[in-house]
Amino acid sequence: MRKAVLKFIDFFYPPFSRWVSPHTFRYIISGGTTAATGIIVYYIVYNFILHQQHVDLPFPPGMITAPVAALIIESVITFIIGFSLNKYLVFTQSKLKGRVQLFRYGTVVATNILLNFAMLKLLVETFHLYPTVAKIICTVILAVFSYFSQKHFSFKVKQ
Repeated sequence: MRKAVLKFIDFFYPPFSRWVSPHTFRYIISGGTTAATGIIVYYIVYNFILHQQHVDLPFPPGMITAPVAALIIESVITFIIGFSLNKYLVFTQSKLKGRVQLFRYGTVVATNILLNFAMLKLLVETFHLYPTVAKIICTVILAVFSYFSQKHFSFKVKQ
Protein backbone atom coordinates (compact mmCIF):
# COMPACT_ATOMS: atom_id res chain seq x y z
CA MET A 1 0.00 0.00 0.00
CA ARG A 2 2.78 2.43 1.00
CA LYS A 3 4.67 1.82 -2.25
CA ALA A 4 1.53 2.36 -4.31
CA VAL A 5 0.76 5.67 -2.59
CA LEU A 6 4.36 6.85 -2.96
CA LYS A 7 4.35 5.85 -6.62
CA PHE A 8 1.15 7.87 -7.12
CA ILE A 9 2.61 10.93 -5.33
CA ASP A 10 5.93 10.65 -7.15
CA PHE A 11 4.10 10.51 -10.51
CA PHE A 12 3.23 14.20 -10.02
CA TYR A 13 6.70 15.21 -8.86
CA PRO A 14 8.63 15.86 -12.14
CA PRO A 15 7.15 19.31 -12.91
CA PHE A 16 8.16 20.45 -9.40
CA SER A 17 11.64 18.88 -9.37
CA ARG A 18 13.33 22.22 -10.13
CA TRP A 19 11.95 23.83 -6.97
CA VAL A 20 11.64 21.16 -4.28
CA SER A 21 13.22 17.85 -3.34
CA PRO A 22 11.16 14.64 -3.53
CA HIS A 23 11.07 14.61 0.30
CA THR A 24 9.68 18.14 0.50
CA PHE A 25 7.19 17.39 -2.27
CA ARG A 26 5.93 14.36 -0.37
CA TYR A 27 5.57 16.51 2.75
CA ILE A 28 3.64 19.14 0.82
CA ILE A 29 1.28 16.51 -0.57
CA SER A 30 0.86 14.75 2.79
CA GLY A 31 0.53 18.01 4.70
CA GLY A 32 -1.81 19.39 2.07
CA THR A 33 -3.98 16.29 2.33
CA THR A 34 -4.06 16.59 6.11
CA ALA A 35 -4.75 20.34 5.97
CA ALA A 36 -7.47 19.98 3.35
CA THR A 37 -9.06 17.21 5.38
CA GLY A 38 -8.88 19.45 8.46
CA ILE A 39 -10.57 22.35 6.70
CA ILE A 40 -13.31 20.12 5.29
CA VAL A 41 -13.90 18.40 8.64
CA TYR A 42 -13.89 21.78 10.41
CA TYR A 43 -16.47 23.15 7.95
CA ILE A 44 -18.72 20.09 8.30
CA VAL A 45 -18.47 20.01 12.10
CA TYR A 46 -18.99 23.76 12.49
CA ASN A 47 -21.90 24.07 10.07
CA PHE A 48 -23.67 20.69 10.03
CA ILE A 49 -22.89 19.00 13.34
CA LEU A 50 -22.71 21.97 15.69
CA HIS A 51 -25.01 24.13 13.54
CA GLN A 52 -22.79 27.10 14.47
CA GLN A 53 -24.05 26.82 18.06
CA HIS A 54 -21.88 26.96 21.16
CA VAL A 55 -21.48 23.77 23.19
CA ASP A 56 -22.69 23.85 26.79
CA LEU A 57 -20.67 21.63 29.11
CA PRO A 58 -21.74 20.31 32.55
CA PHE A 59 -18.23 21.07 33.87
CA PRO A 60 -15.86 24.04 33.69
CA PRO A 61 -15.41 26.05 31.51
CA GLY A 62 -19.17 25.58 31.07
CA MET A 63 -19.31 26.63 27.43
CA ILE A 64 -17.11 26.25 24.39
CA THR A 65 -17.70 28.44 21.37
CA ALA A 66 -18.65 26.65 18.16
CA PRO A 67 -15.40 27.57 16.34
CA VAL A 68 -13.31 26.17 19.20
CA ALA A 69 -15.44 23.02 19.54
CA ALA A 70 -15.09 22.40 15.80
CA LEU A 71 -11.33 22.87 16.14
CA ILE A 72 -11.14 20.26 18.92
CA ILE A 73 -13.07 17.66 16.91
CA GLU A 74 -11.13 18.41 13.74
CA SER A 75 -7.80 18.16 15.59
CA VAL A 76 -8.46 14.62 16.80
CA ILE A 77 -9.20 13.43 13.28
CA THR A 78 -6.29 15.19 11.62
CA PHE A 79 -3.86 14.03 14.33
CA ILE A 80 -4.38 10.43 13.28
CA ILE A 81 -4.22 11.18 9.57
CA GLY A 82 -1.20 13.48 9.86
CA PHE A 83 0.89 11.14 11.99
CA SER A 84 0.21 8.20 9.69
CA LEU A 85 1.12 10.11 6.54
CA ASN A 86 4.26 11.63 8.07
CA LYS A 87 5.52 8.39 9.58
CA TYR A 88 4.84 6.09 6.64
CA LEU A 89 5.22 8.36 3.61
CA VAL A 90 7.43 11.34 4.42
CA PHE A 91 9.85 10.77 7.28
CA THR A 92 10.63 7.11 6.65
CA GLN A 93 14.38 7.52 7.29
CA SER A 94 13.90 8.23 11.00
CA LYS A 95 15.21 5.46 13.24
CA LEU A 96 13.36 6.73 16.32
CA LYS A 97 10.94 4.26 17.88
CA GLY A 98 7.32 4.70 16.87
CA ARG A 99 6.23 5.66 20.38
CA VAL A 100 8.92 8.36 20.54
CA GLN A 101 7.81 9.69 17.16
CA LEU A 102 4.19 9.64 18.32
CA PHE A 103 5.01 11.52 21.54
CA ARG A 104 7.10 14.11 19.70
CA TYR A 105 4.49 14.46 16.98
CA GLY A 106 1.87 14.91 19.67
CA THR A 107 3.98 17.63 21.29
CA VAL A 108 4.24 19.54 18.01
CA VAL A 109 0.53 19.05 17.31
CA ALA A 110 -0.38 20.24 20.82
CA THR A 111 1.71 23.37 20.22
CA ASN A 112 -0.01 23.84 16.87
CA ILE A 113 -3.42 23.43 18.49
CA LEU A 114 -2.62 26.09 21.09
CA LEU A 115 -1.33 28.44 18.42
CA ASN A 116 -4.31 27.58 16.22
CA PHE A 117 -6.67 28.25 19.13
CA ALA A 118 -5.09 31.63 19.87
CA MET A 119 -5.00 32.71 16.23
CA LEU A 120 -8.54 31.44 15.60
CA LYS A 121 -9.93 33.36 18.58
CA LEU A 122 -8.05 36.48 17.48
CA LEU A 123 -9.19 36.28 13.86
CA VAL A 124 -12.82 35.34 14.61
CA GLU A 125 -13.54 37.30 17.78
CA THR A 126 -11.32 40.35 17.30
CA PHE A 127 -11.11 40.76 13.53
CA HIS A 128 -14.56 39.21 12.88
CA LEU A 129 -13.43 36.94 10.07
CA TYR A 130 -15.67 34.06 9.07
CA PRO A 131 -14.44 30.98 10.99
CA THR A 132 -13.63 28.87 7.92
CA VAL A 133 -11.59 31.69 6.37
CA ALA A 134 -9.79 32.17 9.69
CA LYS A 135 -9.09 28.42 9.81
CA ILE A 136 -7.51 28.54 6.34
CA ILE A 137 -5.24 31.44 7.36
CA CYS A 138 -4.18 29.60 10.52
CA THR A 139 -3.49 26.43 8.56
CA VAL A 140 -1.16 28.14 6.09
CA ILE A 141 0.87 29.84 8.84
CA LEU A 142 1.17 26.71 10.95
CA ALA A 143 2.08 24.47 7.99
CA VAL A 144 5.50 26.10 7.71
CA PHE A 145 6.11 25.84 11.45
CA SER A 146 4.97 22.23 11.43
CA TYR A 147 7.27 21.15 8.60
CA PHE A 148 10.42 22.30 10.35
CA SER A 149 9.24 20.94 13.70
CA GLN A 150 8.50 17.50 12.27
CA LYS A 151 11.69 17.37 10.24
CA HIS A 152 14.06 18.47 13.02
CA PHE A 153 12.24 17.10 16.08
CA SER A 154 9.48 14.50 15.66
CA PHE A 155 11.06 12.43 12.91
CA LYS A 156 14.66 13.52 13.37
CA VAL A 157 17.28 11.57 11.45
CA LYS A 158 20.65 11.21 13.16
CA GLN A 159 23.55 12.28 10.96
